[in-house]
Amino acid sequence: MKKGYGTKSLEELPLTAISFMTTEGNETGEWRSQRPVLDSEKCNRCGLCWMYCPDQAIRTRENSYWISYEYCKGCGICATECPKGAILLVVEER
Repeated sequence: MKKGYGTKSLEELPLTAISFMTTEGNETGEWRSQRPVLDSEKCNRCGLCWMYCPDQAIRTRENSYWISYEYCKGCGICATECPKGAILLVVEER
């Protein structure tokens, strides 16, 4: 993470109780009106989306991030916190 952003890297952040919570069995995605779409080309893998997601819908896999839509409620916090604009909200189509 570049100096001057005022944020810490994931390794520098303290572990909290939220880190150990799980959303398994608490699917929330059926009622969302918008969904975040991650552009992996723009993503710098800073982890801010993962850190701020209240439903732990942002998942990691082999040094990349993906969105678990079963648990995403479409709040848009991930898109707001992304410093690279790699997450866009689009209207949910059913």
